[in-house]
Amino acid sequence: MKPWMRAELPKVEAALDAWVPAESPAQLGEAMRYAVLDGGKRLRPLLALAAARSADAGDESAAMRAACAVELIHAYSLVHDDLPCMDNDVLRRGKPTVHVQYGQAQALLAGDALQALAFELLVPGDDIMPPGLSAQLCRLLAQAAGVQGMAGGQAIDLACVGQTITRAQLEHMHRLKTGALLKASVLMGAACGGVTGDAWLALMQYGNHLGLAFQVVDDILDVVGDAATLGKTAGKDALNDKPTYVALLGLDAARAFADQTLAAAHAALEASQLPHVQALHELADLVGGRNH
Repeated sequence: MKPWMRAELPKVEAALDAWVPAESPAQLGEAMRYAVLDGGKRLRPLLALAAARSADAGDESAAMRAACAVELIHAYSLVHDDLPCMDNDVLRRGKPTVHVQYGQAQALLAGDALQALAFELLVPGDDIMPPGLSAQLCRLLAQAAGVQGMAGGQAIDLACVGQTITRAQLEHMHRLKTGALLKASVLMGAACGGVTGDAWLALMQYGNHLGLAFQVVDDILDVVGDAATLGKTAGKDALNDKPTYVALLGLDAARAFADQTLAAAHAALEASQLPHVQALHELADLVGGRNH
């Protein structure tokens, strides 16, 4: 891990700790904090912070709010995805899933509350953030979480269990289910950094490629990894007969495709001509490093 990442992670953790409430009705906050704190790679917040600093101007306070908001949406999605009605998993981030620890009803409510809190962070109700930026960030995050993002991708994933789908269909599913939120992390940071025009489009392409590569690598790790390393149950995709890049292409071809997609992400960064993209290059390398 690069020194700048080690420096930023405690700041992200401190902000999440401050913003996810401990006090709540019926110990709901306890389940929320269990879902968010003390676990996870924090890739999405790091992407937001790095993108915010890719240009010479930026709003550091807004960038941290964007970084934490996207992580709260990610955490909520994991809580709901792990439920018995979805992927029915019992291990996440090296510990029992939220519904195992607190029960299904509390897990469902914790996920709902985390989703709401994410948008609350982006509309703080004072002069901390310009209203136009708040609206832009909310729209980017809502699109990434909704029917054309995570929720839509998860619906496709559940509908395709046990079915044979094409490579194009698999790519579409992954761009929605996983890629949309990773791309939103980049674009929300870019919005905080005042990135516009061709540079914005280049970062959008970077986010697209990185999001797809992340899921391809995740498919690979589900086959070659173990629960201790992954922090979640390994081999679940094959067990549940889910379509994956490894099942469709084979392990070696999936690895080659991940490398190819990450190379495209790096090329998009170069095309952006933004002055400070080294951190974004390093985050792409971090995603790719999981493949080797």
